[in-house]
Amino acid sequence: MSFAKLLLVLLSFTASCLAATASSLVAGSSNPPITRIDPTFWWVGMKNPKLQLLVHGPGIAGSQVTLSQYPGVTLEGFQKLESPNYLLVNLTISPEAKPGKLKLAFKGAKKTQYEYELRARTTPSDKSKVQGITSADFIYLLMPDRFANGDPKNDVVKGNRAPGVARDSMYARHGGDLKGIEQHFDYLKELGVTAIWPTPVVDNNMPKAGYHGYALTDYYAIDPHYGSNEGYVRFVQRAHQQGLKVIHDVVLNHIGSNNYLFLDQPAKDWFHQWPTFTRGNYRNGTVNDPHVAQLDRQLFSNTWFDTTMPDPAQENPLVATYLIQNFLWWVEYTGVDGYRVDTYTYSDPTFLMQWGQAILEEYPQLGMFGETWMQEAEGVAQQAFWTRNVFPPVNGFKSNLPGAIDFELRYALLEGLTKPAGFAEGIAKLYYAVQGDWMYEDASRNVIFLDNHDVDRVFSVLGEDVRKQKMALAWLLTERGIPQLYYGTEVLMKNFSRPDGLLRSDFPGGWPSDPQNAFTAAGRTPAQQDVHAYVRQLANYRKTHPVLHTGQLTHFVPEDGVYTYFRHNAQGQSVMVMLNCNPAAKSVPLTRFAEQLKGYTSAQDVLTDTVVPNLQTAQVPAYTALVWELR
Repeated sequence: MSFAKLLLVLLSFTASCLAATASSLVAGSSNPPITRIDPTFWWVGMKNPKLQLLVHGPGIAGSQVTLSQYPGVTLEGFQKLESPNYLLVNLTISPEAKPGKLKLAFKGAKKTQYEYELRARTTPSDKSKVQGITSADFIYLLMPDRFANGDPKNDVVKGNRAPGVARDSMYARHGGDLKGIEQHFDYLKELGVTAIWPTPVVDNNMPKAGYHGYALTDYYAIDPHYGSNEGYVRFVQRAHQQGLKVIHDVVLNHIGSNNYLFLDQPAKDWFHQWPTFTRGNYRNGTVNDPHVAQLDRQLFSNTWFDTTMPDPAQENPLVATYLIQNFLWWVEYTGVDGYRVDTYTYSDPTFLMQWGQAILEEYPQLGMFGETWMQEAEGVAQQAFWTRNVFPPVNGFKSNLPGAIDFELRYALLEGLTKPAGFAEGIAKLYYAVQGDWMYEDASRNVIFLDNHDVDRVFSVLGEDVRKQKMALAWLLTERGIPQLYYGTEVLMKNFSRPDGLLRSDFPGGWPSDPQNAFTAAGRTPAQQDVHAYVRQLANYRKTHPVLHTGQLTHFVPEDGVYTYFRHNAQGQSVMVMLNCNPAAKSVPLTRFAEQLKGYTSAQDVLTDTVVPNLQTAQVPAYTALVWELR
C-alpha cells in the first residue's frame, strides 16, 4: 500500500471515530460521558413547570452545565450528589415554551453536549387517552408472563440475568408478553371485560422470579421479555381502539436490587440503609397507632420489603421528585387509564400525599386504586384510613388515594360462603363489612375481587364447588365498586398459595404446544364452559345496565343464611340479588322487602331469562344467587 493510500485510510478511520464520538453524546458508546438522563424526555405544557433531570455518567459530577438559549426554558442550576457519577440539573419550563430540543453543555474533564427533547403534551380534548377507571368497568387482572406468548422472539433476551424461559419452573419466565395479551383482546371483550390490568410490565432484570414484575430495575423501560417502550405505547393505543382500557401497575415502595440507581447509588440517603439486611414487619397499623413503639414504626416504613427489594428514601425531596416525575411520565407517554399502586401503605406517608396530589393535579381523570392489603382483624376502618375518607388527619396524614383494593369485603364474602351464618358470623360478616362504607368518601371507587396473584384462588378456597364459585361471581358483578377478575377464575383455575407460584399457572391455550385451549369453548370442560358462560352473561348484562354501576345499594340484614340487597336508581331501574349461603334450598317470603319492591309486580331472572310473574316468594336453591331485574 502506498503512503498516500495509507494516509487516506488513516484519515478516513479518524473521521469515523470522530463521527462515532459525536453521535455517542446522545446515542451512547462504550464509555460515554453521559450514559442516561432521567426522565428520558419531557413535555411542554405540564402544570408543574419544574423539571429535575438526573444525569448519569462516569465522573459527570465534575461538570459545569450551561443551556443554550431556548425561549421559555430556564436553567435554574445544577447540583452534585455524593456519587461522582451523578449530576442533578434543574429546569423551569414556562407555559410559553414550545416543543423542541434543549442543548445542554457539560464542561469538565470530559466535554459533551446533550440534546434533551421536549415534546408536545396530549391535548385535554383527546379522549382516547387517560380515560379513567370507574364503577362502569370490569377489570381483568393477568400476569403477562403467564397469559399468552404472542412473540417467541422475545423469549430469550441476551445479556439479561435470566435470559431464557423454563415453563417447568414456577420461578422462571414462561414467555408470555404484550403481544400475547393483544392477540386475545376479542376473548376479553366477549367475556365482558372493559379494562386490562397486567402486573408490572417495566424492566425486571433479576436472576430469579423477575416474571412477577415487582422488583423493577429500570424506571423508564418496558421489560424486553414483554416488548419495547414503543410497543407498549402501541399496545395501549390498540386496546383503546378495541374499547379496552389499560391499568398500569406501579411500585412506589421498593425496587429491584439490580436497579442501576442501587448498583451505583446517587447518595447514601437515597435508600434506607441498615447495618445488615432488615426485613419489614408488614404492620401498616403502626402508622396510625396512637400507642406505637417507634421501633415498630421504623420497621414498617423504613425497612426492605425483601432481600432483593431495596427501599427508596421517599422523605428525601430529590428522591420524591424523581419518583413523582417517573409516574407522570408513564401517563403522558402511554395514555394509560389508571394506576394500581402496589404496597401502597408501605411508602412514606408525607410522600404519598405529595405523590397523589401531583398525579391528580396533572391527570384528575386518571383512575387510581391502591393495594391496602391488611389482615382481616384490622377491619374496614384501617382499610378506609388509606383512602379518601371521613376521618381527620392522623399524625399529619390524610390519604388522597381515590380507592382501595377491597380486601375486607373479600374476607367477609369468603367467610359467608364457607362458614355457618350467625349474628355476626358467616354471611352476616359481609353485611357488616359493607355497612362500613360510611367511612369512605366514595366506596364505589374501591376495587372488589375474589382472588388475585397473591392470595389463594377462590375455586380452591370454596372447595372446588362450582355452585359457590358462581354465587361469588354473581356477588362480584352486582356489588358496589369496581369488579376485578383474576385471569383463569372464569375457567376454574385453582390452587393455594403454598407457594405463591402455584397461583400463577399459565393460562391453558396461551402457548401453541398447550394440550388444552381454554380460550375457546371447544377447549373447555363442561364445568369450565358453564362458569365461563355465567361470567360472560352477567358481565355483559352489567355493562349495559348502569344501575349496577351507579345505582344506590340498599341491603337487608341477613336472615337464616340468606343475604338480600338491591341496586336501584331514580330512573326506576332496580335489580334484586339474593345469596343463599346454605347447603339446602330456601323459600324466602318477599314481604320483608316491601320498601324496595313497591311499584314492581314481576321480575325477570337475569341469568335464566325466566319471568317471575309475582313477587310473593323467592325459591332459592342451595348455594345459589338469584339476580332479578324488577319490572
